[in-house]
Amino acid sequence: MITKDTIKTLVEEWLKKGDYFLVDIVMDGDRIAIEIDHADGVWIEDCAELSRFLQESVGDELGDYELEVGSAGIGQPFKVEQQYVNHVGDEVEVLLADGKKLTGTLKSVEGRQFVVTVKEKQIPEGKKRPVLVDVDKEFSMDEVKSTKYLLNFK
Repeated sequence: MITKDTIKTLVEEWLKKGDYFLVDIVMDGDRIAIEIDHADGVWIEDCAELSRFLQESVGDELGDYELEVGSAGIGQPFKVEQQYVNHVGDEVEVLLADGKKLTGTLKSVEGRQFVVTVKEKQIPEGKKRPVLVDVDKEFSMDEVKSTKYLLNFK
């Protein structure tokens, strides 16, 4: 029987060949789903190569499973720290624990902490009308429900 740890060890061995990183492995009954990512994106050829590598490494035992290898989907919530790092400078949506959504630019990531620059209305001293200003908001990856990259077609 193949274990998740066995698959993870093999995937991590294959990932060393480039700047790829593991996002998730899901083993559900007779299905194994593997998500990988790369700063420059993942090509279908990469997924096929990893699939072949796993089939060669595990052999006949893998025949009992449906194997899916894919890239982390655009617009899907981030699952690992490296996804945050790869999207510094990009527009993201943060879903807070209380259900509020914030949209802004991912400014920095340090460990499990990240900073998003958002636009907020504030009334400058001596003025009557509010203006939009950039405000940095710091979050912990463990405290937010999700963070995801926002596609921008502008």
